[in-house]
Amino acid sequence: MPEIIALFTVFAPHLSTATLRHFSIVVFALLAMTGRVTMLNISRWTPKGGSYRTIQRFFNIDIPWGTLFWIFFRSHLLDPESEYFFSADETVKSKSGKNTYGLSRFFSSLYGKTIPGMSFLGVSIVSVKKRDSYPMLIEQIVRDDTSSEPTPSAPKQQVCDNTDLKRPRG
Repeated sequence: MPEIIALFTVFAPHLSTATLRHFSIVVFALLAMTGRVTMLNISRWTPKGGSYRTIQRFFNIDIPWGTLFWIFFRSHLLDPESEYFFSADETVKSKSGKNTYGLSRFFSSLYGKTIPGMSFLGVSIVSVKKRDSYPMLIEQIVRDDTSSEPTPSAPKQQVCDNTDLKRPRG
């Protein structure tokens, strides 16, 4: 296990020492644990220094994942003799409910129509020689509903302001 943690030393210029230490603790727990992956279970599988509150703090930090993936790829996986190309793919996961963040209607090619769900975009570097894909970034696509085209409304009825044209009462 220490060999895996040693690979993370390339992240030192991009993360604080506390974040790097917490990152190593979380990775150690994720690789060792069985069962559901929750913050509580991660804290149960961590050695000293991995309390539940520490795990909560770690997941609350904004980490530049795209930068870290690129640094790791460049340091440990890049073969100068090989050819690479970028690949991007969007996927839609069907999801019911109303309170999930990012839930909207997206087109699914599997269903051939728009479905309620969540959409994700993944960007990878693909090695032609090894036929391996190295994910660099995965982002949730959140639709801004205010930017969608307005639905056409019914034409407004004209109100007559001229009282002379009205029929007399009675």
